[in-house]
Amino acid sequence: MPKPKNTPRRPAPVTPDSPCPCGRAAAYRDCCAAFHQGRATAPTAERLMRSRYSAFAVGDTGYLLRTWHPTTRPGSLELDAAQRWTGLDILGTTGGSAFHTEGTVEFRAHYTLHGHADSQYEHSRFVREAGQWVYLDALPPA
Repeated sequence: MPKPKNTPRRPAPVTPDSPCPCGRAAAYRDCCAAFHQGRATAPTAERLMRSRYSAFAVGDTGYLLRTWHPTTRPGSLELDAAQRWTGLDILGTTGGSAFHTEGTVEFRAHYTLHGHADSQYEHSRFVREAGQWVYLDALPPA
């Protein structure tokens, strides 16, 4: 029986050879997968932000929780299976390099949910915890 035409199609899953969801010009295997699999750690706050976005896109809640500061980390995290992350715009950064202990990343994350396109804006704060970048929280709107 054929699918009704107005049924949304699920996007193809992210494979190691797929373009990385974070928007960098690299295959997922050579970009954020290395962070998700523990083969590397994000060297900057922006790279951690990008890898966390990719974790939302591939449904890696374990990585999201591991890279969340212990003082603000939720006890669990459930993602909406109907939400599809479709793009990331980095709007600005402060600090967050290998020479900093704090940094911010301002971004807009695009998604679709039940066939409707939308986006989430956030100005996120990151800190180094035991030498690793972690997400702390969102700054209040200006």
